[in-house]
Order: sequence, then structure tokens, then C-alpha cells
Amino acid sequence: MSDTKKTSRISFLHHSTGKNIWLGGVNRYLNKLTGKNDVQDYFRRYNKIHGTNYLISERFFPNLSPYGWKNYPYDYYNIWVKNSGDNPFSGEPTLEILSKAYDVIIFKHCYPVSKILQDTGNPDIDSEERRIENYKLQYNALKKKFHEFPDTKFIVWTPAVHVKNLISEDEAIRTYEFYKWMVGEWKEADDNIFIWDFYKYETEGELYLKDSNSSGPGNSHPGRNFSRLVSPQFCKFIVKVIESESSNIQHF
Repeated sequence: MSDTKKTSRISFLHHSTGKNIWLGGVNRYLNKLTGKNDVQDYFRRYNKIHGTNYLISERFFPNLSPYGWKNYPYDYYNIWVKNSGDNPFSGEPTLEILSKAYDVIIFKHCYPVSKILQDTGNPDIDSEERRIENYKLQYNALKKKFHEFPDTKFIVWTPAVHVKNLISEDEAIRTYEFYKWMVGEWKEADDNIFIWDFYKYETEGELYLKDSNSSGPGNSHPGRNFSRLVSPQFCKFIVKVIESESSNIQHF
């Protein structure tokens, strides 16, 4: 692996919510007119100032075809744990593949992850049903898998959440409960997993994506102004992870 103090290869796996943050609130077709404020431009400037070689790229994961446009706990578990190995699964790279190409792997869920059903009392790691009991099993399996790659750093976003009129209060409360479990119990000290608290930025202490942070009424994508403000915070966190010798950095 490369020297993470001077050179680091970073992959950001995302869908549309992540794309808005990646673009930094700038319309991708207007970049030449408005000036760039995206993640890659941040790292170009950082490298020039600090003499580093932090190379960040992005990709949709999983793709719409053949796997399907689903990036929830089950799907990462399905691709990276259940079907791990040296060959892609349903067209998607496993961690065995990604870890050879990247020093830092960043992944996230889109806001439908917050449409969480009530637990049944019978958790099933192989279930696609969005329940906290299933999420916990899948996340624990992912954590164990990440620990198999000690030279790779993993950054996971806390869950994105819907605006208030697109989610029930019970679903929002369950999302908050999973979020608290994730940052309070799931995360271990001194391992190779880092948590970026996107939920905190979106909700500002409430249960929902604030309308002022959204793309508009009834739209749970992050808005342009929000993305412009939060994108540099995301970049700063990535740099902190790259340059840290411990995972016990300020996550939240």
C-alpha cells in the first residue's frame, strides 16, 4: 500500500445524495462559469499547498444494472461479505478488489435507508427488510470484514434521512436510534473505521432533514447551498482520516 502520509488513493462510493456533496453545490454543467467548489478541486488545491498526493475518485455503487440501485446495509453486506472474494459480484467490486486499488474507501446510504420498519424480534442477516435488527447484524458483519483489511481505512457516513413530509415520526425515531447505535456502540476504538456524521449536518439536532437543507419541498436530496457548505467539511474529515494514526479522531 502507498504511504498514506504523502500519497493516498481514495474512492467515494455513492448515489445521488453523495453526488450533490461531491459537486459541492455547483451545477456540474456550470462549473466553468461559476468556479469549482467540488471535492476534487478541494484536493487539487490541498495537494498544491501541502505537497501531498491525495487522489480521490468517485463512482456509483452499486450501479443500476446489473445489481440494482440499492445501497443499504444489506447490499454492502451482500456484495462485500456474503459474496466476498477476488471476483466481482453482479458487476460490483468486492473489498478484495477495492482494497488493492485504494487506501481509503468511503461509502454511504441514500435516504430510503431511513424508511425503517419495526423490529420483529427475529433478526435475519440475509433479509433486505429495513429493520434495525437486520441493520445491526449486517453492520457487525461488515465491521468484521473491514478488520480483515488493516491497511485500508474505511469511512462510513451516518444515515441520510428524509424530509418530514416523506417519513413517519416512528420511522424517523428508528433512524435516530440506529444512528445512535452506530456512533455509540458499533464503532470501536483504534480500528480502521471512521464515521462522518452526515446525519448531524442534515438534521441540525432534529429528527428530519431540515427543509432549508433539502433540494426543495418533498425532495430529500441535499440542497445546493447545504452541499456547498458541507462539502468542504467532508473533505477536511477525509484529510484528517488520511493523516491520523488512530481512529479516535473527532467524528461528530
